[in-house]
Amino acid sequence: QVQLVESGGGLVQPGGSLRLSCTASGRTFSGYTMGWFRQAPGKEREFVAAINWSGGTTRYADSVKGRFTISRNNAKNTMSLQMNSLKPEDTAVYYCAADQRRAIVSVTSSEYDYWGQGTQVTVSS
Repeated sequence: QVQLVESGGGLVQPGGSLRLSCTASGRTFSGYTMGWFRQAPGKEREFVAAINWSGGTTRYADSVKGRFTISRNNAKNTMSLQMNSLKPEDTAVYYCAADQRRAIVSVTSSEYDYWGQGTQVTVSS
């Protein structure tokens, strides 16, 4: 089993930046695809970004591409999401997720096996 814990959420003004982190415990996730999803109140959970096991392949939702950067450090069992140029519509609970498959970088939440509890990101002036 892999346990995931997100951190780094908070309140930021539009145009600002925030860095989210995901730390894994238990078995190493070095061979897993990792992803970030978010869910705003009253809305469905949506894909944000994902990264394959080696870090060589990344995928981003169109809404965040060019503003967000996903990265990972397998030696430390951590993953990060650097969020720049934040917009009010980025406000949501952000979830870290892990997919045991290393060859597929999925954008579908149901295909991920492990989830963190989420961290709130609020973008407001």
